[in-house]
Amino acid sequence: MDFYQRKELAMSTVRNLFIVAIIIVVLFPVLYIVSMSFNPTGSLGADLLPERFSLDHWRYILGLPYRDALNGEWQTSSFPILTWLFNSIKVSLITSFMMLVLSTTSAYALSRFQFKGRESSIIVLMVVQMFPSIMALVAFYLMLDFIGQYVPALGTDSHWGLILVYLGGTPFNIWLIKGYFDTIPKSMEESAIIDGCTPFQAFYKILLPMCAPILAVVGLLTFISTFADFIVPSILLKSQENLTFAVGIQLFIAEGFSGRWGQFAAACILGALPISLVFFSIHRYIISGLAAGGVKE
Repeated sequence: MDFYQRKELAMSTVRNLFIVAIIIVVLFPVLYIVSMSFNPTGSLGADLLPERFSLDHWRYILGLPYRDALNGEWQTSSFPILTWLFNSIKVSLITSFMMLVLSTTSAYALSRFQFKGRESSIIVLMVVQMFPSIMALVAFYLMLDFIGQYVPALGTDSHWGLILVYLGGTPFNIWLIKGYFDTIPKSMEESAIIDGCTPFQAFYKILLPMCAPILAVVGLLTFISTFADFIVPSILLKSQENLTFAVGIQLFIAEGFSGRWGQFAAACILGALPISLVFFSIHRYIISGLAAGGVKE
């Protein structure tokens, strides 16, 4: 083996060791959380590999009878954790779907049509997305409180009111999707119209399938940001049965800070499943969608 082969082998070994080290650093917290969820003690100082495994923490968060570690009696959790998880999934899915509908149609109009105020609308979208939504929380609360007097389903402490607030984040998605639409030649739709399609048929039969990558990216980002949001629902939602997962888990751990780490670990794993399932179902679109969405007009 000559010098260059030994050098290449050494560099390859260093790269592989570096990759292994990164994997260990990334996976260790995950493995620790999984171990804690099955550890009957459920303490922060527990070993990575406990002496015995228990499903009591999982029984607790799933609402099943579990054996209390202190007195050995069978009990049932008083926290509706599965309800919180369902609330988050429902709000996130509806928000993602409505966000895609509003963003796609608005982006299509800005990309394909020429009308008075088009350039001004694009500038307004760019300016609006510069300000974080947290700056308008007080306005959101007062707005929903006023609307709730006439339409209770859209008021405070309602999921539809929360969804209405989330839909205010469409400007960024409109700009992202518009950038993708601009990369598709108009001749594609014109050819479809010549072949007998209506403008709407050309939109959803020709253009939308070609835009699947960016739509998947926008839907995923909206789902993740909505599912993981804590600040907005913590202000707008009040009753325990209406809380989202992030707010409910914070309430859950705050009331038993020193004794619920095992249940908290199990709840974290449960809460990560919806995002993971959505991500792995559309992951093939992520890279192409993000890359094409940044094309400048």
